[in-house]
Order: sequence, then structure tokens, then C-alpha cells
Amino acid sequence: MNTRTIIGLEIHVELSTKSKIFCSCSTDFGSTANSQCCPICIGMPGSLPTLNKKVVDYAVKAGLALNCNIARESKMDRKNYFYPDLVKGYQITQYDKPLCKNGFLKIGQGKNIKKIGIKRIHIEEDTGKSLHTNEDVTLLDYNRSGVPLIEIVTEPDLSSAEETKEFLESLRDILKYIGISDVKMEEGSLRCDVNINVATENGKSFSNITELKNLNSFKSVVKAIEFEENRHRLLLQEDKNTSKETRRWDDIANMTISMRSKETEDDYRYFLEPDIMNIALSEDEINKIKETLPELPRDKRERWATIFKLPEYDINILTSFLELANFFEETMSYYNSPKKLSNWIMTELLRRLKEEEMDISQLIFTPKDLAELLDLIDKGVINNFIGKKVFIEMINGEGKPKIIAEKNGWIQIEDIKVIDEVLRGILRENPQSVYDYRNGKDRAFGYLVGQSMKALKGKGNPQLINKVLKKLLEE
Repeated sequence: MNTRTIIGLEIHVELSTKSKIFCSCSTDFGSTANSQCCPICIGMPGSLPTLNKKVVDYAVKAGLALNCNIARESKMDRKNYFYPDLVKGYQITQYDKPLCKNGFLKIGQGKNIKKIGIKRIHIEEDTGKSLHTNEDVTLLDYNRSGVPLIEIVTEPDLSSAEETKEFLESLRDILKYIGISDVKMEEGSLRCDVNINVATENGKSFSNITELKNLNSFKSVVKAIEFEENRHRLLLQEDKNTSKETRRWDDIANMTISMRSKETEDDYRYFLEPDIMNIALSEDEINKIKETLPELPRDKRERWATIFKLPEYDINILTSFLELANFFEETMSYYNSPKKLSNWIMTELLRRLKEEEMDISQLIFTPKDLAELLDLIDKGVINNFIGKKVFIEMINGEGKPKIIAEKNGWIQIEDIKVIDEVLRGILRENPQSVYDYRNGKDRAFGYLVGQSMKALKGKGNPQLINKVLKKLLEE
């Protein structure tokens, strides 16, 4: 049986505001349980919420980046349901008048570009967190209660696990670029629900929609979708159907597991939130937010492919986060060799940042300093091996690259008399290698070069060493 898969997403994104959506409590992650709470975010009777304007600004920013129409007027609503970590018995959210709607995000390349519709983006409060212990006791931490969220709801335009993964990766990059969330799935800043069903190619048979809840990694999203695709397809082949239900992904069992029957909108008994005034946005306010948008990842990648002629692999890494992309582009304003710079950043810089557990914003040296280092290597003032040593010193805050090289005596030896004298000594000490080379064993030459570099403490010009060594061996 030929079928097609139909996928829509509901994505919850924690916004990186300093305070919660309706109170001034901190949103810091990892604090002591229940240390960031007040009467408002734990739902005490008589407490009144006040909407954080920054939350509205961030949601509008996301909507503009995702090509949405921004509502000039919207409102907050109450969504009623019971759950232990939902302190008030309802969630303050948006129902029929979201801040943003009718947008899109492009995935794919070239002729295979596909627009995935964004149905709506609305703001809401997060719930608390249930902590299940080994003693069959559940503890509740309300630090997360009231943390601001945007919920991004797509149209059912995705048709495979791989498309979904690409969409989520593109969305993550955009949200991080525009600075509204750290989008760390491992900390719950980005959470994804998947609505999935399959249909026969002729469109006569559809499975019921299954909701896959709170998937917290791209790997889990892919595996859960693939499992459900197969489950739905097999049931249709047997003339059966899926239940309208919510399921979760079990990483250990490698399968989805039923949680509960699927709620409908009527179950939530939405009504207007009476304690918060309607949200009104002027054209000027929206335009001011639009002016703060950076160049978005897809646009940047297309521009770089044209002007820098870099491979797609390099571009994807260098544009993976805005600070790195900006660092590369600023360095390129002082140094005109994109591929050499790309190689150096991807091998040396990113490796050192990982080893030192540093963020690129913590670097003491500037893009101009890195350009100067690469220029010293290109001009033969220092060789590549010494360049890496200088780079470590730059990370440690030891100053400008040329000063570091001079201070440590690392400037490359160009004096042909000095090199000639050292190499004659190496040949005298290694008669067997000289014999092997003259009898056609090319590996002996590499050994002699290595010994020469060692004797010159890495400061010899490699091209000059090769030239002089060949001349001496032919005498």
C-alpha cells in the first residue's frame, strides 16, 4: 500500500527574558528548587499578573523572522485543565487572537525548496516541573512556572522524519540568531510535540492523528516519527485505524507508548483572561522590532556561497551561530583567503574553545589579531607549526601574534647559511638515511626533514629546508 505521511508540529520555546511573563521572578536555569517563586507564579488567590512587554517584543521578533502577519490587537485567554504542576488549574495563553499567524519557513535547496506554513505563534506561561523519585514520591518544582513561552504551530506540511529534522534545525538556528532563546533542548528551552498520521495515495483512507508529546532531542523526533509512520501504515493495511491519542517516546524500549486519549479544544473551556488588558501594537513598534533583526541564517549562507565560494559543509558550520558567523566575517575584512580562514577556525579555534570550555564572546584577541597571525604564516615569518603555538598564547591573553613570536624566539629562520650548516650536521649524523634516499627510498627524505625541523626547534622555513636538503643530498 502506497501512503504519504502528514506531519504538523507544536513547538514550545522558552524565551530568554530575565524575568517571568507575569511577575518579576528570575528565569535562571538550574537554581535551587522553588527558590524563584512568588504569589503570582504559584497562583496564590488574589495575586494579579502583569504582562512582561519584552515577551511580546520577542514573540513579534520571532513572527517577523518567520514571515508572519503581526496582529495589531490580540488578547490573553485561560486554558483550563488539571495537572499537578499547573498551579492555578488553568494556563494563561492565547486562543483565537494570537500575536502572529500565516507565516512560513523554507527548507531544502535549489529546486527542492519547500515552504512549511507557520499557522500561528502565540505567547503563554510555562508550567512547573514534576520530579519523580525512586521512592515513588513526586516532588514539584515551581521555578519554571510562569517562565515565558512562545508556541509555534505549523501547518501539516511536513512529510517525513528528515524534513521535520531539517525544519527544526533551521528554526533553532533562526531563534538563536535573533537572540530570543538559547534553544537548548537538554534544558527544556526547546520542546516539540508532533502530530502525525498517514493517508493512502488516493486520499480515500486516513489514519487518526496521533500526538507525540514533549520530544526533547532531534534524534528522538526522528525515531518517534519513523516508528509512528510504520505503525499507522501497518494498521491501514489491516483495515484498522489508530486511536486518537497522545503518546510518548520511550528511548529505552525504542517505541512510542500510549499516555491518554487526545483532548479536543472544547475540553479546555477557553475564555478571556480577565486580569490582563488586550495587547495593542502600532506600526511604529513593529517596525522598530523589525530593525533589530539580523541577517537570517539561510540568507547568510546563500550570500556566503556566492561571495566566499566556500563548500556547503564549511558554510553550515561557520553560520551555525551568529557570534561565530560575525567573527568569520569581520576577520575576512582584514584577510582575503576564505578557505584558509575557514580551515583555521574549524580546526584550531573551535577545538580550543571546546577544550577551554569557552564561548567565542570570551576570546581576548580580536578578528584583526587572527588575521595578523594568518598573514604572518602566509608571509613565512612563522611556519604553521609555530602559528599554532602562537595561537594558544593568544587565547591565554599574551598579546599580539608578532609580539608573541618575537618574545619567544619563534620567528622563522630564513638565513640560508644557518640552515645549510644545521642540515650538513643532520646528514653527518644520519648516514643510513642518506644511503636509503640515494637508493630510492623516499621516506628517508621525510625523516631527514623531520630531524632538521627538530634541530631548528620548529623555526626553519620548510620550503627552504626542502630546497637546501635536496641540494646537499645530490652533491
